[in-house]
Amino acid sequence: MLDGATGTELQRRGVDTTLPLWSARALTSDAGRRVLAGIHREYTEAGAEILTTNTFRTTPRALERAGLLPRWTMLNRRAVESARAGAGKDGLVAGSLAPLEDCYEPERVPSQETCLREHLRQADLLARLGVDLFLVETMNCRREARAAILAARSTGLDILLALCPGEPDRLLSGEPIEDALPRLLDDGGDRILGVLLNCAPPEVLERAAPILDRLLGSLPWGLSAHLGHADPEDGWQLPEEHAPEAYADWAAARVRDGARLASGCCGTTPAHIERLAARLKDRPTRPESPPGAGPARAGARPRTAAGS
Repeated sequence: MLDGATGTELQRRGVDTTLPLWSARALTSDAGRRVLAGIHREYTEAGAEILTTNTFRTTPRALERAGLLPRWTMLNRRAVESARAGAGKDGLVAGSLAPLEDCYEPERVPSQETCLREHLRQADLLARLGVDLFLVETMNCRREARAAILAARSTGLDILLALCPGEPDRLLSGEPIEDALPRLLDDGGDRILGVLLNCAPPEVLERAAPILDRLLGSLPWGLSAHLGHADPEDGWQLPEEHAPEAYADWAAARVRDGARLASGCCGTTPAHIERLAARLKDRPTRPESPPGAGPARAGARPRTAAGS
């Protein structure tokens, strides 16, 4: 069980999320940090077992545009510390590695060399600040997803990969998921613990579920839908009705379809996660690893990745 949205929840609670910093703006003030800490804590209380750091826009590239590059380490430290405090002693903290440019504009993705260099720098910092694993999230093309995976893998930490589709069978870049995903799994090797599709409407993700189930074999997968739509100034236009019960019904149905990762993207709130966790409280649990074996793994290597 992952958490839900951070950026849109900050916005909903009155924190300034104007671009280019978006959710990272909360880290620049004591008031914003207090709201952020409350959001993390509420997600844990709602049932989230993995919290995501508020580092979607804390890269050197984003901070330089806002004139805050000298505060890069400090702002990322604040993000990790906030998530760690919210997770408590039993929760895990996933360091968010997000697109360097706008996640909805794959044509703006930098070169492979630039992506790798910048993601290596960000991943190294987050690892040194103490995240438990990485969430390589909202990746709209194979090129940047590969760079972020390689950067996260270089730290020795495990990875959850979340790709952003435009159509059920294609990334926003237009690349077929069936072609891109097996190669990305090879890039991550045994460090990839699971795969999600995120930041797309429920109806798109629902149609993608059979594709993930077929491609991933025994590797856990999940769908993280958004509610609302992108806004050129604030970053997101929230829906008038959040409907936590309806979202929980939808997400629980995906678990019945075979999903083993559950969460929510932009527009979801702690109430959505709470309702969903209640639906899933009787779900089967994974067998525990033998002593000394480390975290429970997904099982056999995905069958479609072999030889690709």
